[in-house]
Amino acid sequence: MKSTILSTWVPVILGLVAVVGVTAAQGVLTGRWTGKNVSEELQRNAARLESSFPKEFGSWRMVGETEADPAQLKVAGAVGHISREYQNVDSGARVGVFVVCATPSDASGHTPDRCYPSAGFEIAEQEHRETITLEGGATAEAFSGSFKKPGESLRIFWTYAVTGKWIAPQIARIELANNPSVFKIYAIIDETAMPRGEGSRTGLQFLSDLIPEFDRVIFVDEAPAQATAGDGGSRASDAGSGLES
Repeated sequence: MKSTILSTWVPVILGLVAVVGVTAAQGVLTGRWTGKNVSEELQRNAARLESSFPKEFGSWRMVGETEADPAQLKVAGAVGHISREYQNVDSGARVGVFVVCATPSDASGHTPDRCYPSAGFEIAEQEHRETITLEGGATAEAFSGSFKKPGESLRIFWTYAVTGKWIAPQIARIELANNPSVFKIYAIIDETAMPRGEGSRTGLQFLSDLIPEFDRVIFVDEAPAQATAGDGGSRASDAGSGLES
């Protein structure tokens, strides 16, 4: 009798444990259990992206805004975005840049190897990780791949920025999960008429010049503002305590 009861309930209990485990894992990955006001942080970072993303850096100058596809923005979960084209004043090279600010879950799910084939491109070179050399000897990571269709060849770099670190994670949904928001940059180079390897060199140079400036205006400049706000709140609290006493 005892063995019959065990054989009946053990699978049920194990099933419940599995469901709870999957639910908890999903909660961590989507930020459900963090206790943070993700929407507020996302809105703040998205606004900062759209107001402060540099129009000039190094030898690069913005030559125009480009219109982002609303469907693409929805799929990317973009709370804020930038879509522009830049030109190098020395070489004349052009790079399209698309940046989104989104939750880790949304940012990690929309990658070129998924969206470009659906737009008629085929994968000409599988994604691989590149190391980007920055000023002062620092480095950043990015993925790179190429996509082709008749008469057109694109080189695309993409990388994720979290708290001033630029990474190309193997399993982005997991490695980015503990962050309230993520910046994701795509650098797109039309290498159709370029010599072999030039598109890759152009993309690496573009990101090498952009990342330090992005860090300065988005990450570094944010800290003094938050500190000032925090000090002001502390002073107001102290003043309030004095009145109450």
